[in-house]
Amino acid sequence: MDNIVLIGMPGCGKSSVGIQLAQLLDMAFVDTDDVLQAQQGNKLQPLIEEHGIDAFLAMEEACVAGLSCAHSVIATGGSVVYGPKAMRHLHACGTVVYIKLPFDVIEQRLSNLATRGVTLRPGQTLLDLYNERIPLYEREADIVFEADNVPVEKTAELLASRLADGADNGR
Repeated sequence: MDNIVLIGMPGCGKSSVGIQLAQLLDMAFVDTDDVLQAQQGNKLQPLIEEHGIDAFLAMEEACVAGLSCAHSVIATGGSVVYGPKAMRHLHACGTVVYIKLPFDVIEQRLSNLATRGVTLRPGQTLLDLYNERIPLYEREADIVFEADNVPVEKTAELLASRLADGADNGR
């Protein structure tokens, strides 16, 4: 099995589900936010504050486009879908899975927007960001996985089963 790439809104569970999924499938786990932070020597929020959103997105795109891993579950940053080079690379090396959650669940999970490293532009609300990104996630997804009201462990199990069944685009 090639890589499995998880995309979706911040708070949808990409990292939590990814760790569990990697264990279930006996794969490595890579979090692109961690890779980016290691490359840049700083956490996400300070990078955004210091360089600005556009420069941050360029850093993220370069980081992800240069990622080299095999037989891994890759959890991406929520803004990865803004980087066409990054997305081309991810599609070339794996199956892209969009973990889809309704806005109210995302909103409940994101109580720490000011420190989490979310690329909110001035005046933009979380709902604005959600509405802007949903079409991007859906366009990029090979599989859309609805994870509403499903705990992380169960989400990982259901997703592992779906991937093992060789699901097509899951729409």
